[in-house]
Amino acid sequence: MKKVIIMLVALIPVSGFAQDRGGASTLEQLVAKLDNATTVADYEVLESQFAALSATDNQWLPPYYAALCDANIGFLLEKEGDRIERYSDRGLEQLKEARSRIDSATQRKELAEVYVVASLLYRTKVFINPMTMGRKYGPTAGKYLELALKLDADNPRAVYVDAWNKYHTPKMWGGDKRLAKELAHKSLALLAKEKPGVQPHWGARENKELIND
Repeated sequence: MKKVIIMLVALIPVSGFAQDRGGASTLEQLVAKLDNATTVADYEVLESQFAALSATDNQWLPPYYAALCDANIGFLLEKEGDRIERYSDRGLEQLKEARSRIDSATQRKELAEVYVVASLLYRTKVFINPMTMGRKYGPTAGKYLELALKLDADNPRAVYVDAWNKYHTPKMWGGDKRLAKELAHKSLALLAKEKPGVQPHWGARENKELIND
């Protein structure tokens, strides 16, 4: 499997400015594929490709998307905790690199995006073993979400993660399914204002799944 992934990575240009015949950059091509990814295998290949791109493109987006792929894998493996740790750890390393490429004084919205994914990755650490990891990583996941919302209260992905938390938290501990669905609708409305491109714009599929659950 590793050989297959490496071969696939090698077939894609790694420069952020490389273009195909239609003029789309490598980053644009990968983000378009990410928009349609649904399986662990999809995200594993894309994570490798974003990581390869990060080595030659100094934007914050390639390592950010690599980390997002790892977070998505963690959520897909929620019931298979013994498989998650390597993805959550790898994602946090990628996110650390993305954070290092952001100027926190002038790129508050970008920093909010990084904190949203940090919250997701620490949540996947809880999935490893909720009984033992919940107390350790649950508050950290919550802290990063708070930071994201403080930086950008109308970030639709932060609003979605807030909705997810409220939906999946027992009522006795502050969960609220009705409010969660209201927040998911709010997130969808905010997402409708965004334009497709290389900037983060994910969340519609996740919100709809929560609303229809």
